[in-house]
Amino acid sequence: MKHLIRLTDLQASDVYDIFHIADEISTGKYSGFLNRKSAVLFFPTSSIRTRVTFEKGIYLLDGQSILFPSDALDKKPGASRSEDIRDVCGYLNNWADIVIVRHKDIQLIEKLAKYSKVPVINAMTDCNHPCEILTDLYSLSKIRDNFIDDKYLFCGKSGNIGLAWKEASKVMGFDLSQCCAAGYEMPDLKIYHDIETAVRGKDIICTDSLPVVALNDFKGYQITKEIMDMANKNAVLNPCPPFYRGEEVSDDVIQSEYFVGYEFKRNLLVIQQAIMIWCML
Repeated sequence: MKHLIRLTDLQASDVYDIFHIADEISTGKYSGFLNRKSAVLFFPTSSIRTRVTFEKGIYLLDGQSILFPSDALDKKPGASRSEDIRDVCGYLNNWADIVIVRHKDIQLIEKLAKYSKVPVINAMTDCNHPCEILTDLYSLSKIRDNFIDDKYLFCGKSGNIGLAWKEASKVMGFDLSQCCAAGYEMPDLKIYHDIETAVRGKDIICTDSLPVVALNDFKGYQITKEIMDMANKNAVLNPCPPFYRGEEVSDDVIQSEYFVGYEFKRNLLVIQQAIMIWCML
């Protein structure tokens, strides 16, 4: 039994094992893998892509999804007490075969994993998003000669997507830089404050949506087709959804050959299936 909480809990060999399982799924090797098994999911109502692909992935493996709102794990406003996570796990251990949680607090997910006797998967927190980044890396592995040798640029503020890319760079060993306005830097990365300088020599350009309060600070950092033309030949733009045309990315670049977002996210389904299988093998 294994958990997936942080990418830095993995070795590069684990990542490639997950990719191999994803390739095998299409051959039918894992047909019925979740037959008579139950996956308990804690998700906020705002989740679309991650929840849809986890639930469909469970269904395609012949498993049962049991869904709760993620705030079911929180102390209720005004309540004098809340059920201890140890006790929640004590009961779920009787019935659940895997637990998948999307919650802002990674420490809560880590506590679940500590007391759970079944695998726990982090489906997103405020400080990382491992399933999303594994999907992007798998997708890149299918279109790049060697995605580990590519030069990566994350354009955006320090947040769960940027920090997850940073986790991935530590595990896989690829070169990652950040371009951002002053005050939004991630530690221990090469930082650029000029987008034209940052994009030159880069192969993979990634973005994340910006909070409204940061939009003014990031004027001049938008990825446009003209900016992408300055990157290496055959560079790709991989914005994390939801992206907002006219903010971190322009409309023309989303319509261009650089944009790979829709095709990349198609692989959320198979990678999240592969993660579940890897955790349960």
